[in-house]
Formats: sequence, C-alpha cells, structure tokens
Amino acid sequence: MTSWKLVRIIAGLLILLSLALGVSESPLFVSQYWLYFTAFIGVNLFQSGLTNWCLMENILRKLGIRAGC
Repeated sequence: MTSWKLVRIIAGLLILLSLALGVSESPLFVSQYWLYFTAFIGVNLFQSGLTNWCLMENILRKLGIRAGC
C-alpha cells in the first residue's frame, strides 16, 4: 500500500471516529468539541490538495511506506 492511499484511509477513519464521538445522537458521544477535530482534518486535506504537501505522507515515508502518486 502506498502513502497516498494510507493518508486517505487514516483521514477517513479519523473523520468517522470524531463524528461518532461528537454527534449527540451517537451511542459513542463524548463531547460536541470532537467536531472541531473533524474540521481540522478537513482543513488539512484542503490545504494538502492546494499545496501538494502533507505532513502525514512525510511521516509515513520516513516509516518506510513507499510513496504513491
């Protein structure tokens, strides 16, 4: 698996987790402030789309995951 795919998998997982923890109708609800984490992830994805730079991809590459396009 490439770093490109892993970044999207990790981002999707974190978004779903933060929604589960932040939406009051969820059985896993903790606090509505978890929705700020969802927004933070969205802003980072938006920024990486504009600048072609992603910190998570750099971290994964240093961990030995091969780069993807």
